[in-house]
Amino acid sequence: MKTLEDWKIKIAVLWLIYGGAGFASFILGISEPGIIEQVMAGEIEGIKITPEILLIDTIFLLIPFVMAFLSLTLKDSINRWVNIIVSIVFAVLGLLGPIGYLAKQSAYSAYVTLIGIVGVVVTALIVWYAWKSKQKT
Repeated sequence: MKTLEDWKIKIAVLWLIYGGAGFASFILGISEPGIIEQVMAGEIEGIKITPEILLIDTIFLLIPFVMAFLSLTLKDSINRWVNIIVSIVFAVLGLLGPIGYLAKQSAYSAYVTLIGIVGVVVTALIVWYAWKSKQKT
């Protein structure tokens, strides 16, 4: 019976952590004072809430969970590169969020900092395990 390689399981779990952190960030974000009123008005911090924006947000919330599944099912060579590329994209996007907060001089919540750090660490670990897996095959 064939067993999954250790690195695939680690990467899948890391994607689940990343996805869970994304959902936590979303829930905490709408809990901030004034956000619900903005959502009800159809605009958050000057950005109009449209079906396209909601679709894009949904896709970005689902990608980590899809990546967890793909990490367990894709062939090794494709698996490595997909995980490396997608995690680098998510790391860059994760770094842009805090930069945007600082540029707007918004109140920078502690949870945003923590989730941002978790996101960068998780994506760095995904790249590390995917890259290292090449040495094992």
